Amino acid sequence: MTQDELKQAVARAALDYVVDGEIIGVGTGSTANFFIDELGKIKHRIKGAVASSEATAARLRSHGITVFDLNEVDAMPVYVDGADEITPQGAMIKGGGAALTREKIVASVAQKFVCIADGSKLVNVLGNFPLPVEVIPMARAVVARKLAALGGEPRLRLKDGQPLLTDNGNLIIDLHGMQIERPAELEAVINNIVGVVTVGLFAQHGANVCLLGTTDGVQTLSF
Repeated sequence: MTQDELKQAVARAALDYVVDGEIIGVGTGSTANFFIDELGKIKHRIKGAVASSEATAARLRSHGITVFDLNEVDAMPVYVDGADEITPQGAMIKGGGAALTREKIVASVAQKFVCIADGSKLVNVLGNFPLPVEVIPMARAVVARKLAALGGEPRLRLKDGQPLLTDNGNLIIDLHGMQIERPAELEAVINNIVGVVTVGLFAQHGANVCLLGTTDGVQTLSF
């Protein structure tokens, strides 16, 4: 199976976690896009969705799914999103799509986080994928120095040769070369750096379930 076929398989499997008549949180990225396309087929069963990015909101609306502002929502049963890396304990690196802050906010409201990923994303130790950190623009240099002191190589994320701006108007610093043995501890350390909006470690509140696409079918990991 191709990687896209694996992503489509887990996206379809995630429909089993959709709660009828409720609002669902939806993440950002290529795997989440497959889920949005599947969700469009059962849109009559849900009240609507909360999007973790402008791109996700646009894709949801293109399927005729009502998009709610998170401030209008008191609770959500489920949040569905992909991951750039996930451990057997459910800790994740997210933010390859530059939506890490909104993803973390929306996920925090949901009662259950369902991660959907192809099998290549499962790792024993996080860090091979660069760790994204969303940063207030004026703090870019000072945050980069403090991130370097943690042992990684900080690089400003660019798009078309210019600094990439998130939906929040901030910058992304990607931290390369890390072997993250204690993700929850590192998450707390980086989040406490002044000027950091949030780090793309989802470890203190990681996934509850991971639907992993493999050549042998969709495997379910519970944490």
